[in-house]
Amino acid sequence: MIDFTLSERDQRVLDYVRSESLVARKYARHYDENEQEFPPDALPEANDFPGVFSLMGKQGPGDTGPVSLGLLIAAAQTWGDYSVRMRRGGGGGLGNAALSASGTAEQKQRWGGMLLAMAITEPGCGSDPSLVQTSAVLDEKTNEWVLNGEKIFVTTGCRAEGAVVWATLDRKAGRAGIKSFLVPKTAPGFIVAHKEKKLGIRADDTAAYVFKDCRIPRDHLLGGREEIPKGESGGFRDVMKTFNMTRPATAAFGLGIARAALDFTREQLEAAGADLAYGAGLHGKSAAADRFHRLEALHEAAMLTVLHASWMSENGKHNNLEASISKAKGGSAVREITQGCIDLLGPLGVSREHLVEKWFRDVRITDIYEGTGQIQRLIIARTIIDYDRTQLK
Repeated sequence: MIDFTLSERDQRVLDYVRSESLVARKYARHYDENEQEFPPDALPEANDFPGVFSLMGKQGPGDTGPVSLGLLIAAAQTWGDYSVRMRRGGGGGLGNAALSASGTAEQKQRWGGMLLAMAITEPGCGSDPSLVQTSAVLDEKTNEWVLNGEKIFVTTGCRAEGAVVWATLDRKAGRAGIKSFLVPKTAPGFIVAHKEKKLGIRADDTAAYVFKDCRIPRDHLLGGREEIPKGESGGFRDVMKTFNMTRPATAAFGLGIARAALDFTREQLEAAGADLAYGAGLHGKSAAADRFHRLEALHEAAMLTVLHASWMSENGKHNNLEASISKAKGGSAVREITQGCIDLLGPLGVSREHLVEKWFRDVRITDIYEGTGQIQRLIIARTIIDYDRTQLK
């Protein structure tokens, strides 16, 4: 039986993370309005916190597993603020998740300490990564891969030390020809073209890359498998495994922000005299209380899909469907929750004196990157009715 009841250790860890996350809130508005500045790796008060992992210790009976607890920690961190949270504690980028999912033991040891971006999206390739046009050609004389192409909307693209880049060995092979490569920024021909200006998460940069005869050593192919398999087995499916880890995490990030918006809204409504006690029937509470309770229920339902996907992962179960469900549910839920909080708060919700309007802008990305909500619903439908991409587009 799946049980997501928090143990004393779990609650202690999450309470600690929330206390630490309040540090990020102090700087959230500054780095939102001064996006040309990169937040420091360690904010001034960071030394007051020894680090969450020092509290975790060995998992005991009744404690939440490491993957699920990791996503709860991610949500607790973004409860402080998403974009500044991305600069706290020297955490890895999306490319680090790809390295963890697809890299060999030697590659993980070699590059695990780098901050890595993930470069997938291209000007002509958005929600369908199988249309990747960036090419990788092996130069047998120098034993190097030569990459040519463009990537856009690369999260953490400016400050990352390198990127996991999706490229095709053979465009005629379709999805099976796509591989992922570790490309350090020091590689010749690696160009950071520009930094994007964005609606939200401004403290975490987004960049465009150009690869012009970019050369990397042969062993920079993640996983080391150079052959192009028949069909998708071992090729495209291998690089797609990354999303089974990052999609629930993306939903958790957004739900942390949504929780912050809910908590602020509760404080303001109660201060205004609203009765938000649970238990009253539909006709026994105000319209504001009913709306608020529905938003809280939506948050809980979405968080349960995240925990279900993470539980399956840490128990060695295939979670492709559940990862997409959590991403689709989380992406739509955080938009509805933050919008609902603004509706309930009125002028307070759009005032720049508070962070709710910023959180509303920040969560918009949750339904876009790591595969849009529409794409997740396609994946879910195909999986349930056992259709392939040619039968259901």
